[in-house]
Amino acid sequence: MIFLGIETSCDETSAAVYDSCSGIKSSVISSQIDIHSRYGGVVPEIASRNHALKIETVFYEAIEKASISVSDIDAVGVTRAPGLIGALFVGVSFAKGLSYALKIPLIPVNHLSAHIVSAELTHPELVPPYTGLIISGGHSHIYQVDKSYNFRLFSYTVDDAAGEAFDKVAKMMGLAYPGGPAIENLSTKGNPDAVKFPVAMKAQSNMSFSGLKTAVMNCLNQGYFTKADIAASFQSTLVQTLINKSQIALKHFNSDKLVISGGVACNGYLRDKFHEYFKDSCDIYFPSKYLCTDNGDMIAYAAYKFMHLRKFLDIKGTARDNESSINTII
Repeated sequence: MIFLGIETSCDETSAAVYDSCSGIKSSVISSQIDIHSRYGGVVPEIASRNHALKIETVFYEAIEKASISVSDIDAVGVTRAPGLIGALFVGVSFAKGLSYALKIPLIPVNHLSAHIVSAELTHPELVPPYTGLIISGGHSHIYQVDKSYNFRLFSYTVDDAAGEAFDKVAKMMGLAYPGGPAIENLSTKGNPDAVKFPVAMKAQSNMSFSGLKTAVMNCLNQGYFTKADIAASFQSTLVQTLINKSQIALKHFNSDKLVISGGVACNGYLRDKFHEYFKDSCDIYFPSKYLCTDNGDMIAYAAYKFMHLRKFLDIKGTARDNESSINTII
């Protein structure tokens, strides 16, 4: 079967084609980073308008690259939550129209579940059960995934997400948006042990990064350390926090497999530290860096997996995930 995946949850318009026999046949992403970088973050209305302008072009480019015709599509998967409501509306409306016109199934996909299962595209040997850590601009969540692809929420951030903390700290330092790559680059010139930043909620499963962000702001105002040392110490503290919370989850579920996905999972320092820390206790799985970003590949693949499992409902989250207000496809 041929599955089309559509992703428009934030600032990237993406479409991909997945063949159940041969895997990903095409993938197209139209990024808005250059547009939003001038504002230091994503402007929802601008993001929504650009999705509306780009989605048709992205769709046809994906079809052309896959060397198929529109009529060859057997099912459409689309991100339905969480995300920016206007941006989601564009993708869901397009997918609904396509599904109706072609008389094919429409599979609503939770963005977070797609991030987790995207690791299976990079690691075909990976099968549930496993623990999934999602770290992105809007989410820092840990789920346990069972053999039937049921997603059980274990912990989440009570305030800022990890990627959000990267962006805000980068802005404090006068660095470019997005903040993750900028902080990672500056950190290579600094000492990660220079500043002893506090770690919030040490003994608890949930995460908190707002206090770390405030500590960085205070450190910058004091002027005792270089920006490179502050960036390196901030990055080290945030990564160690994620490692600690993952360790708690792995122990709780007696799990020996950890999947780490989402935009922050592109961070090279984070990847090295997770492999180093867990090398003797569990297997670590990262999607490719391309698949860590928002992309249609993971939506198409998730649609394929969930359709055959007859799973058309999404993972349970928190109010921060839009789950309380969007319980069915828009």
